[in-house]
Amino acid sequence: MSASKTKTAAPKIDVKKIDEAVAAGKQTVEQAVTATKEQVEQAVAATKEQVEKASDAALKSYDEMTAISKETFDVYAKFNDAVVKGSEELGKAYYAFVKSAADANAETAKALMTAKSLNEVVEIQSEFARSSFDSFVNEGGKLSEIGVKVATEAFEPVQAHMNSTVERMVKPLAA
Repeated sequence: MSASKTKTAAPKIDVKKIDEAVAAGKQTVEQAVTATKEQVEQAVAATKEQVEKASDAALKSYDEMTAISKETFDVYAKFNDAVVKGSEELGKAYYAFVKSAADANAETAKALMTAKSLNEVVEIQSEFARSSFDSFVNEGGKLSEIGVKVATEAFEPVQAHMNSTVERMVKPLAA
């Protein structure tokens, strides 16, 4: 009595597609970081140039400088608040991502332990790998967006204050 067993091939994981998706996600994050960095550098360079031109005039008015110092401290407090709130938002998003990943890991482990065949194990593992990768790319994009948003929101009051300060310093020079 001979029983013939047919082997079914395990589903193939397309590593190339995963690598391409990882590369695309990485490129998106790198572009967002580069764009933010360039904007901050441009703002800092423009502000620095304006401040250098107006610094002599600003030193002539002690009262003006005292007011500017107080405003600068207030802007720093706003900047700090924005960074703290943004860090909290980023931390919550990261925690949610890590928690969902841990939950998925636990569910997959349970499913693997109850699998009745090697085929089922491969299917479960393949689905887990795909969903984990999709989740990583998606959540990585969200975290990147939050980081850019935090940086933008934090620097808005700083740039506005610098522009206002430079304008106030330049007025006496123009007169």
